[in-house]
Amino acid sequence: MTSEEAAGTQPAASERPNGDGDGDARTAELEADLARMEDRYKRALADLDNYRKRSGTEAQRRVDESRESLLRDWLDAVDSVERALLMQPEGPVLEGLQSVLEQMEAILGRQGVRRMDAVGHPFDPERHEAIAVQEAEDVPDRTVIQTARSGYATGDHVLRPAQVVVSRPREQQT
Repeated sequence: MTSEEAAGTQPAASERPNGDGDGDARTAELEADLARMEDRYKRALADLDNYRKRSGTEAQRRVDESRESLLRDWLDAVDSVERALLMQPEGPVLEGLQSVLEQMEAILGRQGVRRMDAVGHPFDPERHEAIAVQEAEDVPDRTVIQTARSGYATGDHVLRPAQVVVSRPREQQT
């Protein structure tokens, strides 16, 4: 009887003598399985990380779209108050509307929204929507000469282009 048998322990499978080499083949097979499983595990982790990033990006995109939609609706309300002020109501109505407009503009400012200057600037189709062209002297061709509706931006992103009247040179009389 061997000392292992006397102690009641068996040698590990890789330590057992085996004349036909089955132990080495089994070990190699298990190591290959382990390598495949490790590769699958790493790929699953990478896929999960990519999914988290995509989900975060998609969620942020949806938040940004919702915010912009709400801000555009708010700009329509600002336009309405501005039009009401142009009708020149008298007395406390004028003061009340002016106060409301100031509050609305303050809210927009806190959201990073700013009014874009247009008059006197060259026409830019990214920032302006031409609603008319008008002959003008003393003004370079394709210059904004009037704003019909203000444009707004957040940072470098145009939230709403300004509706403008653009100059063109006077036609020469012959």
